[in-house]
Amino acid sequence: MAKKPTAIHPRTTSRNWIAYLCEALVASGMMPTWEAATYLTENLFGEKPNPRLLGPSNAHEITAQFLHRLYEPIAEAALRDSHLPASEKIHVFTDISLTGNSGVLVVHLSTDDQTQRLLLLDPVKAWDLVFAEAESFNAWSEARYRSIFQALQTVRQCAADDRLVTAV
Repeated sequence: MAKKPTAIHPRTTSRNWIAYLCEALVASGMMPTWEAATYLTENLFGEKPNPRLLGPSNAHEITAQFLHRLYEPIAEAALRDSHLPASEKIHVFTDISLTGNSGVLVVHLSTDDQTQRLLLLDPVKAWDLVFAEAESFNAWSEARYRSIFQALQTVRQCAADDRLVTAV
């Protein structure tokens, strides 16, 4: 008889995603603590459109950097919480538009069977990605986390099913 996978219990509380992103920026060596907190505060809160992303110089690079700094820690948290093997990887791709929606793609890269699976395709106007308060940002982040996490659970189940079929 086949062994049933362990049940995954959904999270009922949301992280403080602002603190989580700040810690990710600091832990990666990208920014010191004070700079990370200032960067997130200046770019996530205020009036729309975000003038820092619409500047005349390097707007494409600044927007791509901003989206990676938001989505990568969220995707990494979902991967870690999904309990997939440590060898599994995710990658965040961006297709930047300075006039419309940019595309953010989160892709799972399987090391076992060399497959790639799209986990999230999120169209976003980066300059409009500004929040009134921390709770609305946390809700936005949690929704992306849950979407990626659920997609990874599907990947995990498919991998378990494939191993079961191969074993039989």
